[in-house]
Amino acid sequence: MTDEHAAPYDFTAPTAEAIREGAEAAIRQADAMIAALVVLPDAERTFANTMQPLDEVGGVLGDASGQWGFLTYVHADPAIREVAQAAEQRLDTYSTTLGFREDLYRAVQAYATSEEARALGPAEARLLAHTLRDYLRNGFALSVEQRARVQELKERLVVLGVDFRKNIDEYEDALLLERSQLVGLPDSYIDGLQVVEIPEGPRHRVSLDYPELYPFLESAEDEELRRDLFIKNHLKAANVNLPLLAEAVAVRDEIATTLGYASWAAYVTETKMAKTPDIAADFLVDLQARVRIKAEHDIDELTESKAAHLDDPDAVLEIWDWRYYQQRVRRERYEVDQFAVAEYFPLQATLDGLFDVYQRAVGVRFIEVTPALAWHPDVRLYRVEDATDGHHIGHFYMDLHPRPGKYGHAAEFVIRPGRRRADGTYQGSVCSIVSNFTKPSATSPSLLRHSEVETLFHEFGHVLHQVMTRSPYVRFNGTNVERDFVEAPSQMLEHWVWDPAVLRGFTRHVRTGEPLPEDLLGRMVDAKNVASGLHYLRQIYFASLDLSYHAPGREKDTDALAEALHPVTGFPFVEGTHFQAGFGHLFGYDAGYYGYLWSQVFGDDMFSRFEQGDPAAGADYRRIILEPGGMQDGADLVREFLGREPRQEAFLREIGLES
Repeated sequence: MTDEHAAPYDFTAPTAEAIREGAEAAIRQADAMIAALVVLPDAERTFANTMQPLDEVGGVLGDASGQWGFLTYVHADPAIREVAQAAEQRLDTYSTTLGFREDLYRAVQAYATSEEARALGPAEARLLAHTLRDYLRNGFALSVEQRARVQELKERLVVLGVDFRKNIDEYEDALLLERSQLVGLPDSYIDGLQVVEIPEGPRHRVSLDYPELYPFLESAEDEELRRDLFIKNHLKAANVNLPLLAEAVAVRDEIATTLGYASWAAYVTETKMAKTPDIAADFLVDLQARVRIKAEHDIDELTESKAAHLDDPDAVLEIWDWRYYQQRVRRERYEVDQFAVAEYFPLQATLDGLFDVYQRAVGVRFIEVTPALAWHPDVRLYRVEDATDGHHIGHFYMDLHPRPGKYGHAAEFVIRPGRRRADGTYQGSVCSIVSNFTKPSATSPSLLRHSEVETLFHEFGHVLHQVMTRSPYVRFNGTNVERDFVEAPSQMLEHWVWDPAVLRGFTRHVRTGEPLPEDLLGRMVDAKNVASGLHYLRQIYFASLDLSYHAPGREKDTDALAEALHPVTGFPFVEGTHFQAGFGHLFGYDAGYYGYLWSQVFGDDMFSRFEQGDPAAGADYRRIILEPGGMQDGADLVREFLGREPRQEAFLREIGLES
């Protein structure tokens, strides 16, 4: 058995010492590689002895971060998570430090003036240009003192980001309810809740975990309880994260202004597709104007539903109501009940369908690897190989169910970046989808609501983007593309969960085995954009708030801005809440959350090739979009894939609007 047919790592029993030593060993290896690089005479510098090893250092650190730091998000043992967090912070800080080393900058700068550098091919020239750009964005046009301050601040951001995310993941709060208070929720949901004993008797615990939070907000009859859970979710980690966020906003602004930028938003968008915060903001303003007309209709429609439900003509739709009445309208007007629909999406059948769709689309096979040697018994591991000749491509893990202390959202994590090795062979990427879908029990299978099926298809799109990479350089591997492009290759693939031919192939009713009826799917499509305007106003609010936090000015009252912009959502602000404290995207997507909507424009347009039945679409998607990673600008990839300039029509149609 080759190593490609076995688990790439043994995650089953990491020790604190192994994690610490693994991180330190990577740093020692990186130190040795850098020491050899910087002592070379300038006249002897080549791409192979300067740029290649510098990129390889990124690979060494990326491997270590994936093997050791990643455990902070997924391991069941809080002691291991604590050590892994320290290792991740150590590696991230070290990586940040490398961007400020004068000797490395001088080495790259010296190589850039060589005759060989002036004759580089496109891939190598791009790596050199981006590396020089990174150094300038770290302050190498500034004085030594100013650059030292920028380094200090960037290292502080590493600590703030790790702590902010950890506080969200480890935050615990819940409603403790009698079964009689769970009216509107199906037995399958109730039976999956933890039962806890309190002096007054047993209570069902409804936590802030997504598989419990959203169904409750969507289906619980008791408005006061929906309100209570909504507020608990909007107080998540507030006591610890509000000061961290305020500090991060100030730190980012100081970095940007020290470097000569007007704001952190200007600094961040410079390297994105949007290029400037004004262009990103204008995009949001234009979209808001289009969406608001639909949202006003949504509010009228949902308010009418609430008035009829409560027999109260003066009923007012509240922000904790809209998900509930969205589902109620779908049930009553379109006869679409999300829990009844979920009975057609048992997890395993859905995974089988997802695998079939993606395998056929891009010409690969997914083969389960056992033993997985993963960090938890729930986790499964798969090998990816080419469907034509069987050559190895990469691996991915699937960690799909919630656990205490686990990363609380849905995301793809890189465990090992793909890159070309020194001997010319290719090191396949390893990544993991981490999500929080209901775990099956002895009496209840895991049934996915259709929105969760969309999430699964979306996040697996990121997995495919990462694992299919054939970028020779770590700097451009997989999803390492512009942040306002990275969502497009995944968002486009969500369309398949609305395709009758696709769904017919894998949906299976949990009891009868029958596929999803076409008339039910037709009603689902008709009901798809119920309250879509409210959904997109909410996304515009998040994106606008993010840009406002990172506009010019060091001191920001994050609560005041959250309240001032809240009318964008169409609802009054709920006093005393601090949504931003639990908004994990403020680290990682800072000044870039607009990218979700920006990317969707491109993703919806790209999917038009699949909708039109283009037989070459899948192969082109693999070759043009997935394999290059960041080797070309996202806008160029989109134009090449479409064979034309991108257009907004598909996006506007998809969200229930006309151009």
